[in-house]
Order: sequence, then structure tokens, then C-alpha cells
Amino acid sequence: MNAAPRIQTTAGRLAALGFADGARAERLLDELGPEAVGDFALLDDIVRAADPDLALTTLSRLVERDASVLGAFRDDPDLRRRVLGVFGLSAALGEHVVRHPECLPSIRSPRWPTLGDLREEMLVAVGADPDAAEPVAEPATEGGAAGPGTSGPAMEALRVAYRNRLLHLATRDVTGECTLAEAAAALADLASAALEAALAIARAEVADAGDVRLAVIGMGKCGARELNYISDVDVVFVAEPKEGVDETKALQTATRLAQGMMRACSASTPEGALWEVDANLRPEGKMGPLVRSMESHLAYFRRWAKTWEFQALLKARPVAGDLELGQEYVAAVNELVWQAAARPHFVEDVQAMRRRVEAHVPAGEADRQIKLGPGGLRDIEFAVQLLQLVHGRSDPLLRRRATLSALAALSRGGYVGRDDAKALAEAYTFLRQVEHMLQLHRLRRTHMVPSDTADLRRLGRGLGMTTDPVGEFTTTWKRHALEVRRLHEKLFYRPLLQAVARLPETEARLSTAAATARLEALGYADPEGALRHIAALTSGVSRRAAIQRTLLPVMLGWFADAPDPDAGLLGFRQVSDKLGTTPWYLRLLRDETAAADRLARLLGTSKYVTGLLLHAPEAVAMLGSPAELAVRPAATLAAEAAAAVGRYAEDAETAVAAVRALRRRELFRTACADLSGLIDIEEVGQALSSLNDVTIQAALDTAINKVTLERRAPFPTRMAVIAMGRLGGLESSYASDADVMFVHAPLPGSVERDAAVAAHAVAEETRRLLALPAPDPPLQIDAGLRPEGRQGPLVRTIASYRAYYDRWASHWEAQALLRARFCAGDAELGREFVALVEPLRYPAEGISADAVREIRKLKARMEAERLPRGADPALHTKLGRGGLSDVEWVAQLIQLRHAGAVPVLRTTRTLDALRAAAGEGLLDPADEEVLARAWLFASRIRDALMLVRGRAADSIPTPVKERVLLARALGYPPEGTEDFVEDYRRATRRARAVVERVFYEG
Repeated sequence: MNAAPRIQTTAGRLAALGFADGARAERLLDELGPEAVGDFALLDDIVRAADPDLALTTLSRLVERDASVLGAFRDDPDLRRRVLGVFGLSAALGEHVVRHPECLPSIRSPRWPTLGDLREEMLVAVGADPDAAEPVAEPATEGGAAGPGTSGPAMEALRVAYRNRLLHLATRDVTGECTLAEAAAALADLASAALEAALAIARAEVADAGDVRLAVIGMGKCGARELNYISDVDVVFVAEPKEGVDETKALQTATRLAQGMMRACSASTPEGALWEVDANLRPEGKMGPLVRSMESHLAYFRRWAKTWEFQALLKARPVAGDLELGQEYVAAVNELVWQAAARPHFVEDVQAMRRRVEAHVPAGEADRQIKLGPGGLRDIEFAVQLLQLVHGRSDPLLRRRATLSALAALSRGGYVGRDDAKALAEAYTFLRQVEHMLQLHRLRRTHMVPSDTADLRRLGRGLGMTTDPVGEFTTTWKRHALEVRRLHEKLFYRPLLQAVARLPETEARLSTAAATARLEALGYADPEGALRHIAALTSGVSRRAAIQRTLLPVMLGWFADAPDPDAGLLGFRQVSDKLGTTPWYLRLLRDETAAADRLARLLGTSKYVTGLLLHAPEAVAMLGSPAELAVRPAATLAAEAAAAVGRYAEDAETAVAAVRALRRRELFRTACADLSGLIDIEEVGQALSSLNDVTIQAALDTAINKVTLERRAPFPTRMAVIAMGRLGGLESSYASDADVMFVHAPLPGSVERDAAVAAHAVAEETRRLLALPAPDPPLQIDAGLRPEGRQGPLVRTIASYRAYYDRWASHWEAQALLRARFCAGDAELGREFVALVEPLRYPAEGISADAVREIRKLKARMEAERLPRGADPALHTKLGRGGLSDVEWVAQLIQLRHAGAVPVLRTTRTLDALRAAAGEGLLDPADEEVLARAWLFASRIRDALMLVRGRAADSIPTPVKERVLLARALGYPPEGTEDFVEDYRRATRRARAVVERVFYEG
């Protein structure tokens, strides 16, 4: 049985044609009258609009206001096509036409007026004489322009005239009669004309306006003649007194003129506002004077301006007012602009600019921002402007204001590859077209791609995408954004490879001088050396060289972002030389972006990490994911170390070499996790201390085995290693020695003398094995805290320790024992030792007043005598004021006085002791917070010094470069070095105040 034929309604047919609401469209067409319903050409033009429903709605409202419009549209199909095209994109311009239908005849001309024509038109609109040297708005007449103090009608007239021309331009834009560049230039010219008219309004209100020459300098997109449909218009003002006029009075007059001009553009009227005039790019920004003389501008730029200010001046152009003065200003500042890349802090300023751009993206909006988001307009503009600053010093052909023309010049000069320039230009054009359509809809300043399907459909159809407007638009937009981000990352670096590697001559190359200039501008201190490394890595036809050519454009950027780009590139070359033929290495870096990124940043930050990696380059494999950098459990490491010792039982040095290789690998893992922000400083101390415990245990086992084999008799005693100092407190740093004491207990039936000799041999062998010259970092065993110090026996029996402590123990030894902890050897013996020293370090009644005074005197003497000669007490992290020693002595004094009665204080860890003291009311919580902050800061600096320099140090370095590297490793921006030093001074100054009160007076 055949299905009945489907009868399609008019509403259904309209929906099929593209209307979102077919029934409503049918009703509106009926209301237009039978002539409109039968006018298929009219319907066809409505359907072709980006939003047919919006176009029809606006047309319906217009016909209600002026029924003659339909006849005009029938008589002039070109006018109809233009107007309906705008109606389908811009509700705001449609509203303007409904309010002012008389504007329609003015847009019939396909020709766009010249800047002079626009200026004349806007001036006439406000009642000013276009031929006057300094046009002034006429006094108000009925329906005309305003006189002094009554500028409202003139402002309204300016807005109507401006929007009439904006409508005209939109009709040309929508119908494809002008390119993006032509539309943007026309918008800038229209803005210039409006500014001139606004200045004429201001002159009518300001007495003595003729006493001063005032030039309005367009900046940003206005200066570059690439303006948006709705945007803040960036300007700066420069003024000079006319002959015989006092400069101060002239500048005051110019300031009133500038304020009046800005108000004439931004004030709200029944016809709305034009746009904000933004003068924040002036010297000193909002804090600086609105108007300056030429001399004042130049004095500021010569002495105080930052690189971003010269970047802004790339686009400076006279747009209104005294154009001759404006040209003089632009000529003067251009001489400074093109030397900006040679300034001392150019690199730091560039990095700060990049961070500023990224910081301006509101949280949650980045994925929909076509201006500031990843792969957005700012990525293209920033890259182009930076390349102009770097290479425009020596190549005047790059000195262009507009982005697309500058990009074309960079391509012609070989500074950007032709294919890359083409892709960037296409993306820029697409994104600007989207930006224009977004802003046209409501004439609002926006850069956000909407999420609403109807809005996305309007954008897609406006771009000519009719099959699947939403899907096609989204796909195209994302493709361009990804391509822009990729090209932004490689734009500075790909040409460097062509400059030094023997690649096919497919396009112009950078000269060696240009490549050197670019590297220097990006932060490489030795650009010639960097070029040699790049050449060594990428030259040739091997698979390795081919992959390096793919990797390096991105990695060079990551090196440039690191504290020490030169060290990063050198380290990468060294690691690649060792691993370049290993199949997985380059594949890992090519396929795992996170691994390559992390490697670049680590090599460019830490000589310590680089040194570890060069002796075990296979450790690169663990950079693939954060999970690989997680600290491994001590039990797992102990089992691995024990297996290594067992494998080489007959060869002690080989066995401990294997254990030290394990330690090197785990040091690398911990350092990488530390520098990547995956663990904090307390976790670092815990990880390093546990690793040292495992290493000492393995070395002790190896030594016992060796001594036993040499004696050819069973080992006659039990041995334990007691951790002291930072090792005992589980607070080891990368540079820490292992402070320990050795204790033994002869086995029943053994000869005590024989046991002592064997124990001493094991202790010495343990120390020797861990300190042997080797590629792996040594672990120095320091037993200087034992009874009688270096004069006493290296190993004692537990009975000997008991006898010594009962009779001879001093207060400092009791204090040192606060950190005593079993770390290796016989666990039961370790527990016995800890139990032995408990009454000494935690006296039941606390310590006497005499003992407290003695401890304070000892501390004061240490401060006076142990600080290295020439060291700044405010910057020495260990012995300086408010440093580690200060905080630790406070914690230890509290423990000596109270731990006997307060068990929670019985800990070897400094911060745990302070927290417990605050919890028990023995220390003010605010004081605990101050002390902990200083201790953590000082500990981070000591570790960072070792990581950055590859050697131990306790003081914040004096050389500026070293301070910068240290500050960067600690997370400060390039310009934040002094902030870092001041933060440390502040933290330790506050801590020292607490120490003075709690330790010395409490």
C-alpha cells in the first residue's frame, strides 16, 4: 500500500529555505503584503542572508516605518541585496536604519569615500567648516550642531553620520566588494574623521583653543589602519604651544581639548556612543599626564619606557588635530622604536609581554577567545611585531604598521617561511572576519565565539558556509587556531635551522647576522655558540637529523623560556650525542610533547639535573609523565639495592657502584619532580633522606660482606648506623653530607677487641665505598657528631656510648641527639641506641636555666665566628639572621625544655617540632607560621642553589645573572629577581624578630 503524498505547508517550505521559525516567517511575509509575498527576488535575498529570520524581522519593522522601502528595493536590486545582507548580520545597524530610513539612499554608491571626504562629512555633520585650519563646531541651531557648553545635538549628529557611513561600509563588506584589509582601513579612516569632528566639538567648548597645537596619534589598530567595527580607539596626545604662549598654560588648554574630544566620542546620547577613546598607552599609563609636549614624550621614551611601549609605537600614526606636529612626533619616536631590540632588558620585557597577554584571558574563556586565546589573533600579532622589532633594526622594509603587510614583508625578507606566512595570513584573515561579524551583530566590543547554535549558524552562513554552517564553522575555526598556535611556537626558530643547516633552498634564508640577532633577542647569551649547536644537531640526511629538525623549532622556544637557554641547548646536544642513535629517544621526544617540554625546561634550569642525565641519559624515559616522576617507596628502593648487592657479592666496589647508580637515578627523579612543582620542599627532604638511608644500608651490607670474606670468619658483632643532623631530621638537601654515628654490639662469645676491629673496618669501608671517585654523586659519610668528635673512636659499643653520655655529655651533644634516628644496620640495636639517648635529649624535668644560658651563648658565638668571611648575614640561608640555624635552634630549645613532659614534641623534624609546640601552647601560632615560612624559604633556596649551579652554596649569590637564574628556578618571573631577594629578606627579618624574642628572651 503506497504512502499518502506529504503535503508541505508554506511554513514548512520557508523552514526548508533556511528560516529557523517558518511559521513566524510566513506571518511576517503576509504582513508585508501581497507584493512582497510574490516577490521571489526579495525572498531569495532574505534567504541568502546570514540570519534570514533576523533579516526578515528587521525588514518588517522598517516597512512599518516607511512602506516605500519595498518599492525602492524592487527598483534597485543592488540596494536590496546590500541592505538585506547587513540586516541578516547586524541587529544594531538594522535598528539604526529603522530609526533613520532616510539614510538608505546614501549607501547606493559602491565607491567608498576618501579620508578627506569622510573628514569633511563628519565636520559638516557637527556644524564645523571643513576648510578651516582648525575646524570649530558652530553654535547650536534648531536641529543643528551645538554651541559652547551645549554639545549634545552635535554629538547626536556625529553619531548618526558615523553610523550612516558604518552601514555603507558594512554593505560593501557583506557583499564582498572590499577585502578585509580594505574594510579595516576604511574603519580606521572613519574613526579618524570622527575624532576630527569630536575635536571640533571640543574646540567650541574650550576657551583659548587656538593657543595650542594638539596632535592626536592613533595607536593600535587605529594607527595601523586595521580597526574593528567596534573597538576602543587607542590614542596618545602630543601638544606644543603656539608662538608667544606659555607652555604650562598651553598644555592645560590641550588637556581640556583632549578630554572634550574623548567625551564627545564616548558620552551616552539618545543615539548611543561611538566608542571609548583609550589613552592608556601614553607614557606612565593612567598615572601619567593625558597630554605631554614632544620633548616630554621623548625624554620619557629615552629613559623610562619598556619594550612593550616601543612595540605599541610600531603602529603610531597621526589621525587628527595638527597632522604636521603628529608627523614630527612619529618621525622622532621611530628612531627609538627600531633600536628597542638592543636595549638591555629586551628579552625580559618580551617574556613579560607574553605572560601579560596570557594573563589577560579570563579563566574559562580561553577556548572561545579568538583574540587572546591560544591560536588567536594576539598570537599572530605578537609574533609579527616581535620579529619586526628584532630584524627591523637592520631592514627598513619591515617597518610596516599593519599586521598583514608586515607579515608579507617578513616573508619576502626570508624571516618567515612562505608557507608559514601564507597560513598565518589566512588564519588572521579568517579570525578578523569572525571578529567583525561578532561585533557587527550588536555593535558591541567582543572577541568571544558564542556557544549558542543560532549564533554559530549566523557566523557560518555569514562566511558562506551553507551545507552545515555550525559544523563547518567550528571545524575551520579550530583548524586555524591549532595552526596559528603551532606556527607561533616555531615562527622564531624554523628559519634559524635553515640559516645553519644544509637544507634545500626552497625559500630565502636568514643571514648568519640575522639569525644571531634573533637568538640574542630571544635570550641566548652566546648566539654564535647556539647556531653551532643547531647546525650540529640538524645537518645531514640521517633520520636523526630529520627528527631533530622537526623537534628543534619548538624546543628552541622552550629553551628560550627557561632561565638559561644556552645551557639548555648545550645540554640537549650533549644528551642527544649520547642517545641520538637510540631508537626510543628521539621517538619519545617527537611523540611525547610533555617529555620534550619538560626536558628542555630542566636542561635550561639545572646544571645538577643536566650532570645527572649526562651520566645516565636513559633516564630521559621517565620524563614522559608525572607518574614516572613520583617518589618511589623506600621499601621498593631497598629491595632493588639489596638485589644489586647480592648480584655483585664478590666485588664490593661494583656492588656499591650499582647502588650509587640507583641513587643517581632517584636523585634525578626527585630533582625533576621538584623543579616541575610535583613535590614540595618537605617531600624533597623526606625523599632524599630515605634514599640516603637505602644507600647507606646497601653500602654497610657490602662492607660487612667484604670484611667477613677477608676475615674468613663470621662477622663478630651487630652494627647500626644512627642518622644525625639533617639526615636524622629527614631534611636532607641535594648537597647534604650524611651525618651519622656508628654503634656496634659484639655477639655473644666473640672477643670484644676483635669485634671492635671488625666494626671499625666496616665503618671505614662503608665511607670509602660511598666516596669513591665515580660518575655518580658521592655520599660523604660525616661522623663528626660522635662522642669526642673526630678525636674519638669511629665506632663505639652501645655500652661505651652509655658510659660516655652518663659522664661526659654536654648540652650541645644532647641538642645534637634530638635528631638521632636509626637509619641502617641492625634495627634492634638501633632501637636500643635510641632508647639509650631518650633521657638525655628529652630530660624529664627539662633543662636548667644555666643550661639555657649556655646554649644561648653557644648560639651567639656561632653567629659571630662561623659565618664565612665576607658573607652577608641577611642572605646566608644557613647561618644568617632568620635562616635555618636560627629556626632550628628555637625548635630544639623548646624540645630540650619541654619534650620530657610533652611527648608530642619528641620528633627529629624541625617543622613537626614547631607545629607540636604551637599545638601545645608553647609557641604562639603566628610565631610558628613566621618561623616555618622562613625555614621553608631558606631550604628551597639552598636546594635551588645546588640544582641551578651544580655545586653547593649557602648564600644568595651577588652576581646579577646568578640571582636571576636562582629566582627563575624558584618560580619568579625574569623581572622578579629583586622581588625574590626582598621576599627572602622580609621572611627572615620577621623570623629573626621571633628568634630574638623566643630564643634569647623567652
